[in-house]
Amino acid sequence: MAQNSVTVKQLVDNTRLEIVAGNQYLERPITTSDISRPGLEMTGYFNYYAPERVQLLGITETSFSERMGHEELLMVYRRMADAATPAFVVSTGLPISDELKQAADEAKIPILTSTLTSSRILSNMTYYLGGQLAPRENVHGVLIDVHGLGVLITGDAGIGKTEAALELIQQDKARLVADDRVDIYQEDEERLIGEPNGVLRNMMEVRGVGIIDVQQVYGAVSVRSHATIALNIHLSNGKIGEANFDRLGNDNDTLEILGVKIKRMVVPVTPGRNTASVIDAAAVKFRTANMGIDALKTLEERMSAEMIKNEKKDLENKND
Repeated sequence: MAQNSVTVKQLVDNTRLEIVAGNQYLERPITTSDISRPGLEMTGYFNYYAPERVQLLGITETSFSERMGHEELLMVYRRMADAATPAFVVSTGLPISDELKQAADEAKIPILTSTLTSSRILSNMTYYLGGQLAPRENVHGVLIDVHGLGVLITGDAGIGKTEAALELIQQDKARLVADDRVDIYQEDEERLIGEPNGVLRNMMEVRGVGIIDVQQVYGAVSVRSHATIALNIHLSNGKIGEANFDRLGNDNDTLEILGVKIKRMVVPVTPGRNTASVIDAAAVKFRTANMGIDALKTLEERMSAEMIKNEKKDLENKND
């Protein structure tokens, strides 16, 4: 499920913002990642005002306000200080006017500030809020970072997803992002970001062993807070020959999550097969394929060349 809102306090904690006033109002909810630059509103034009957005005041808005009288400026800020307004943010370390402080205090709205420029703090807030408020989907599986590649391992319960991921972590070939439940959100039209559920962060459940805190056992370099998902490896109990498995790696199978399609490889799990090594090889193959190295194409070219060579020999033998 998508997170419906974040609090102003969460915004402060995750961006470079400082609290100027309204510490007691930091639990106000933010429900949209859109940020408002209320330039027209400073002139008194409120026809298209979006009060549910964080209101960002920069050099332009502040400079204009300096030309306004006390009563006019207080009236404008009171109209901006709507019951739905989460917070006022003033950028570039600009001074906070008494009128803004009064209007915000009357409406119980916090005032935040930053030494960053308007464009920089706007980018920071939009990035954070976009990730937190984006539609989310929970997927049962394991997400690991293999050589910088986000690999989502799925499969039936008890098939060995966690054990394979743990082996790669022990070999320093992978870092854990999430085990059992992967929270996924869409960053843009082409990218999916996966992260752990807060309660399960850095934890793995290994059957017969119990819960392992991966960061405590294997160190901080063995975990990541999030990863861009590029590949899905689905572990199956089926056997090669009994199911339609792709043996040459030319399958265009995909997994769709939140409208975004990612490459999917179905890997059979059989006795004596090292699943962790297969996952590592699949991740390396995917990366090299993106670099333009196609092993299947190379094989086909060699086979074609060999066939032409044999046909030429057969023709020479026939002529003799």
